[in-house]
Amino acid sequence: MTVRVYELDPQRHVNGAVYVQCSDHARFECLQAAGVDVDDMLADGIGPVNLETNLRYHDELRGGDDVDVTCAFRWGAVRARPTASSSSCGEPTVRSPPR
Repeated sequence: MTVRVYELDPQRHVNGAVYVQCSDHARFECLQAAGVDVDDMLADGIGPVNLETNLRYHDELRGGDDVDVTCAFRWGAVRARPTASSSSCGEPTVRSPPR
């Protein structure tokens, strides 16, 4: 994914809300790639709900940077923890490309 200019704050860094949007999008893409139909889940009265979001910034992302966003699920007894990008325990970590 390439960082778009409208995703930037006044300092030309990616706005914090965009990280959350990207991780939410990756979560749904991960479900679809696994063959899970979200509409079927919703019809059965269940669905993926984000209960908590933790971001850990290791480097800045700026307009034009390319970034890979990935997602994996860690299954527990009752709920799954999606992790987006390079992450652990549901805390998405977004790393910018080397400069």
